[in-house]
Amino acid sequence: MAENAIEEAPRSREAASRNPFARLVAFLKEVLIELRKVVTPTRRELIRYTLVVLVFVVFMMLIVSGLDLVFGAFVGWMFGDLPLFGLA
Repeated sequence: MAENAIEEAPRSREAASRNPFARLVAFLKEVLIELRKVVTPTRRELIRYTLVVLVFVVFMMLIVSGLDLVFGAFVGWMFGDLPLFGLA
């Protein structure tokens, strides 16, 4: 069935696929069609999305910083360079 659909494709599309300028024009037309579908968020939505991203980034920074502290202290203790979490 898929082979039939490919064989039934219009000839003009095959000709356009060979010409790089026609392909560029077709691409730009499709870009404009897709841009018409874009919905701009309201100010309230934009602020909400921005806050969600910032909270998530801060949360991930805390997790990574905590893991870095734990692993760094453990490695320092393991190799005898530093006491575990500064405890002598």
